[in-house]
Amino acid sequence: MKLLRLALRTLRREWHLPELRTLAASLLLAVVALGVVATLSTRVERGLLASAAELIGGDAGLASPQAPAPDYEERARASGLAVTRSAGFPSVAFAGDRSQLLDVAAVDGRWPLRGTLELAAHGRSMAGHGPAPGKLYLDHRALVALGLAVGDRVQLGGLALTIAAELVREPDGGELVAIAPRALMSLADARRAGLLGTGSRARHRLLVAGAPAAVGDWLGWVKARPLPQGAELITPEQTQERMRSAFDRAGAFLRLTALLSALLAGVAIALAAQRYARRKTPEIALLRALGTARTRVLGLLLATLGALALPAALLGVLIAWGLTEAAWRLAGVLFVHVPTELPLLPALAAAMLGLAVLAGFALPPLARLAQVPPVAVFRASMARRVRRVDALYLVPALVALVLIWSQSGSARLAGILAVSLLGVAALAALLALLLLWLVRRIAPGAHPALRLGLAALARRRSLSMVQATALSLGLMALLLLAVVAPALLQGWRRELPPDTPNWFALNLQDDQRGDFAQRLGQLGAQELNMLPLAVGKLTAINGAPVDQLHFADPRAKEWVDRQLRLSWTGALPPSNRVIAGRWAGPAPARAEVSIDTLWRDMFALKLGDRLRFDVGEGSLEATVGSVRQVDWSSFRVNFFLLLDPAHAGALPHTWLASFYLPRGHAQALAHLSRDYGNLSLVDVDALLDRVREIVDQVGGAVRWVLGFSLLAGALVLAAALATSAAERRHEAALLRTLGARRGQLRLAAACEFALLGLIAGLTAAIGAAGAGWWLGRAIFHLDRFVPPVWPLLGAALLAALIVMLLGLAGTRKVTRTAPMRLLREQ
Repeated sequence: MKLLRLALRTLRREWHLPELRTLAASLLLAVVALGVVATLSTRVERGLLASAAELIGGDAGLASPQAPAPDYEERARASGLAVTRSAGFPSVAFAGDRSQLLDVAAVDGRWPLRGTLELAAHGRSMAGHGPAPGKLYLDHRALVALGLAVGDRVQLGGLALTIAAELVREPDGGELVAIAPRALMSLADARRAGLLGTGSRARHRLLVAGAPAAVGDWLGWVKARPLPQGAELITPEQTQERMRSAFDRAGAFLRLTALLSALLAGVAIALAAQRYARRKTPEIALLRALGTARTRVLGLLLATLGALALPAALLGVLIAWGLTEAAWRLAGVLFVHVPTELPLLPALAAAMLGLAVLAGFALPPLARLAQVPPVAVFRASMARRVRRVDALYLVPALVALVLIWSQSGSARLAGILAVSLLGVAALAALLALLLLWLVRRIAPGAHPALRLGLAALARRRSLSMVQATALSLGLMALLLLAVVAPALLQGWRRELPPDTPNWFALNLQDDQRGDFAQRLGQLGAQELNMLPLAVGKLTAINGAPVDQLHFADPRAKEWVDRQLRLSWTGALPPSNRVIAGRWAGPAPARAEVSIDTLWRDMFALKLGDRLRFDVGEGSLEATVGSVRQVDWSSFRVNFFLLLDPAHAGALPHTWLASFYLPRGHAQALAHLSRDYGNLSLVDVDALLDRVREIVDQVGGAVRWVLGFSLLAGALVLAAALATSAAERRHEAALLRTLGARRGQLRLAAACEFALLGLIAGLTAAIGAAGAGWWLGRAIFHLDRFVPPVWPLLGAALLAALIVMLLGLAGTRKVTRTAPMRLLREQ
């Protein structure tokens, strides 16, 4: 208690010191920046997950070959969650003398819990839920194949059901390339017809929706117990490949902005703490001379710092909540689908992180203060003697690594940024040393003002290196946010140009291809791409039947049981990249198959393995000749398995086509669909709009985060330049006493700060370009991304100018004050 009272008394006495206020401001802004970033990121991530939930029909769920046990539903309802059950299976529908295989989803009346089920009946569109008992929804392809219309009756599973509406679009409406037309029936009807009995090929699903905390608790409860045989969790992160890429990139962007802002705040805290420690050195030396023990000195310093930090952190949390809510209301138009509740925990976590950063970066100088010898009262040089190797100075590096790891959420992202920042720090220190070496060569013959500026840098060699490194790190973070991040977003947008294929045509026959392509050309369709489509099953790997093999990946069993879509082409598709082996070409000597990385990992395949597929009445054995990385976000026709055309061309197949058709041609396309009764057209404009909406949402979040990061960056600049303020004031006073004019001092300061800013700016530009190139390829998978070189160089020169202006502003008081008064202040 005595130590705490003494710390509070010390804090009250020293509050007028600019160093202590700078430290408090650094911590405050650090907590505000981290809190705002974390809260905004949490809100946007929740919104993105909500968008993904609309695609799967719920917030989370469980899929299983058998109906999930009742305790899963009971646990969900006890947590206040809404629950819906469904089952998917193939079945044959009959209408008169016609029959058609359907991909049936049996759902209850609450389905879907998230998203919209779009229906059409009697010329009007509507939104709805699962059909009532005795009713059925069929998609356009099923209606055409069976020759039926809304209101007609159809036989399914031995039941006579009425077609209540045409199925237009549904959440999680199967995969993009559906093997059979879609149908929705009542879950009660499916049970009554015995379609879900023992031996059925149904895949059951239980979906839940509700408050995020309740959903998280339910998921935790499910994960804590063994899943049933063949079961898997359903989460928004496990959406189909095209949307998963967009969500992964969005999360990476948000983590990147949060991390860079945190690093800016950490640099500002480190500089302010170092300056405060330097300011406290004479006082600590006096306390040691009066007999105060080192442990008590260190305890007093830590208690004083804690008494300052806790109120600053609490105030930062309150400000972060207020700014986040204000920013959210102003920018709410950008986040249409995002929940509006204010998350409180991210700002509190940011406060704890800010305190940890403060402690980590302040501990080494404070611990060194406690070791100041009493003789330093008489010989100031003794206080500056430090050991060449001091393990305490590893603490800031460890804290920075923990900061990077905690905020990145990705080992790869953390590694890239850590290596980039270390490289920038090393390059800045090297350039500073080179400049100081050149000082000795060029200073004697330089302009007097330039000579004074160079001499000032040389006298403070260590401090100049610290300033250059800190400015470089801060400016690199700002350039990544202000220049590179928008360029990455623009590169992401360019992946979805206006003419991205927005329609898919399924079940096209060989003799229809030419006429269909001609009709599409008359409608103004572009980017037409056709590939064959065969439906088969994987039956053996390296001669061993797949039913007798055991796979480590639980997904493999599900893929073995399902029908596979196979295709073939002589040329490598544009959205595919071979990463292992070689592309077979149109006519290899033996049958070859190219597999996607998912299949390689799921079945533990390698080059040279043999896969046998049953297609129709025949079979084909092919050797794995290459592994491909597929860009599923391209919205082109893509396949997990691609055979060579020489050996697969004779397999029974239809054709799959993708093309771009401008909006407004839907009616003409409907006429075309009626002329081709077997054809099924899939409109993916909704998915494209969702991806573009995600890009806009992330772009808006990055712009808001950038505003707060600029404040942290300004504090880094001010703190870096303030580290040498005391020495500079003393030198200016001496020079004024010796007759130096104000103009000379200003010009000398301008030269000094311009050189310092030029080192920091160029180093930051090089680091931001390298890190951006690395991030673009490794994290955001933009293989053609090139960092904007000229904007980075322009920003580097602008940074040098800003550093010079800030330095001149800091010395303005020095040049206007009488020398005697300046000397008395020292």
